[in-house]
Amino acid sequence: MAKEKTLEDLFHDTLKDIYFAERQILRALPKMARAAQSSELKAGFEKHREETEAQVERLQQVFELIGKRAQGKTCEAIQGILAEGEEIMEEFKGTSALDAGLISAAQAVEHYEIARYGTLKTWAATLGLKDAVRLLDQTLQEETATDKTLSQLATTAANQKAKAA
Repeated sequence: MAKEKTLEDLFHDTLKDIYFAERQILRALPKMARAAQSSELKAGFEKHREETEAQVERLQQVFELIGKRAQGKTCEAIQGILAEGEEIMEEFKGTSALDAGLISAAQAVEHYEIARYGTLKTWAATLGLKDAVRLLDQTLQEETATDKTLSQLATTAANQKAKAA
């Protein structure tokens, strides 16, 4: 008979998922920064890469807290979201709509991360993992701030530039 799966199992499985996702995002951000046309967007992607490195370290700490080895599990969702971003970079390269498309792709990534970190934080609280709650909340706040910054870049510049062309 199969072992009953628990919330701890689900937490660990989802932690592996977001760990994989963050490592894939680390690889994608430099490409996005190189593709961005505006200096503000380039700087935003570079800043977020630094934040993402710290987020990976925090995830490693959460793995330690639960006594598990830090390892990823293939996340098809993030692979699909990042592939869409690659498509935008190819299809809109050199156009005035590129930055608006890059922002859209980046926000899809952020929204995925916000959903995952929000869930993990809630489960950590349910499981009594106070230190994990703190670490996950720190990342959740960063992801939310990044999403807000991307929205501001879109509405103050990128979308208008794309429309004007």
